Amino acid sequence: MTQDVEMKELPAPSNSASSSPPSTLHHLKEIASLIETGAYAREVRRIVRVVRLTLALRQKLNAQVLSAFLNFTLTPGSELHSRLSSYLPKEDEHDMDVDTATSAIQTPAKHSLPELEVYCYLLVLIFLIDQKRYNEAKACASASIARLKNVNRRTVDVLASRLYFYYSLSYELTGDLAEIRGNLLALHRIATLRHDELGQETLLNLLLRNYLHYNLYDQAEKLRSKAPRFEAHSNQQFCRYLFYLGKIRTIQLEYTDAKESLLQAARKAPVSALGFRVQCNKWAVIVRLLLGEIPERTVFMQKGMEKALRPYFELTNAVRIGDLELFRNVADKFSSTFNSDRTHNLIVRLRHNVIRTGLRNISISYSRISLADVAKKLRLDSANPVADAESIVSKAIRDGAIDATIDHENGWMVSKETGDIYSTNEPQFAFNSRIAFCLNMHNEAVRALRFPPNSHKEKESAEKRRERQQQEQELAKHIAEEDDDEF
Repeated sequence: MTQDVEMKELPAPSNSASSSPPSTLHHLKEIASLIETGAYAREVRRIVRVVRLTLALRQKLNAQVLSAFLNFTLTPGSELHSRLSSYLPKEDEHDMDVDTATSAIQTPAKHSLPELEVYCYLLVLIFLIDQKRYNEAKACASASIARLKNVNRRTVDVLASRLYFYYSLSYELTGDLAEIRGNLLALHRIATLRHDELGQETLLNLLLRNYLHYNLYDQAEKLRSKAPRFEAHSNQQFCRYLFYLGKIRTIQLEYTDAKESLLQAARKAPVSALGFRVQCNKWAVIVRLLLGEIPERTVFMQKGMEKALRPYFELTNAVRIGDLELFRNVADKFSSTFNSDRTHNLIVRLRHNVIRTGLRNISISYSRISLADVAKKLRLDSANPVADAESIVSKAIRDGAIDATIDHENGWMVSKETGDIYSTNEPQFAFNSRIAFCLNMHNEAVRALRFPPNSHKEKESAEKRRERQQQEQELAKHIAEEDDDEF
């Protein structure tokens, strides 16, 4: 009896030891079954759920788990299985053989679905990028894109959009982004012909990023203007599109439209996408300064952004004061930061705004002041500062920045008395812009509402209702914690 008791107790620790490592593999197998269910039922929402679950498991992926999952999903010895296995490191072969054997016993070999093949490509590609094996990631991504060109199924579109993103990322990380521009254009054409709307949005953003990476703003605008209308099927892709559109509009001097796009992108971005929101706020601050506005201090004090926005805070302070010397010092001090953010050319444009702000402050402070004193206060370092000051004052008067006149005989700038702003149309314009903003936000919220298909025709059973409620709870749980990798 003692021996029987010992024999029953001995397998227990081995079972617990063997059950703890494959927890990630177990989740991947559940995801594979979810893909099969979605593929056979042609339900895209299940594939969307697959992507969310995969992003949650990303940090737990390793070569052993991926090898076991490939053996479980694909036919061992097939061309696809051999190709994907070649990208994985040959470590812990004994453990991998054990997992392979157990998985082979659990599920017999069968013909894999295109969705499962694409998903295997996606898993291996994510693993290679996380391991910083970029050359192998480029090879894997190119092979996956070649496979996608032969698949035309709506259930593959969600997985394909993720593959397009990592395909571009792998080439961007190696500095070879220009090599795939033609291929991305071809893929966008294929997605348009196949009515793959999510693929069109993803590829359009990747092409815009490709053009902007090499400062090809004219080509980016031509592509954007001729591409199909952006319907915003994905919030992440819509945020990216607004950000790229804001950058294009800024370079084209259309500051009002650029400001609206950049602020909307920052507002719609998930809270976890901190890096993306920082970039949006940097460009939005520059655009608002170019428009003559001064951003509020709360913009620079947002949680997690204080350090990144510090150079732009000091720049805003220099523009607000109208001190040209302080503006030069800030621009020189943070020149490396502005160059890395690709905002240095925009900051050069701000010099005129600094001069105009300083001139406005002088006009408010003095009823009459000589042009020589204006040049001295503006700290103009030119050969003939008085002549420059006269031309600057003349242009400011013509543009309506200041309400003053120039006495050319005595060399004076004579300021007029400031009137009551409430007697003008300015308050009406301000209220109109605020009301338009609120109405626009309401219309976007209405367009973003989603309803289950045929909800008014079919009466769901209790089992279907429980399943729907469970899916809604999972969706609500994951929608707030969008993955940082999206940005």
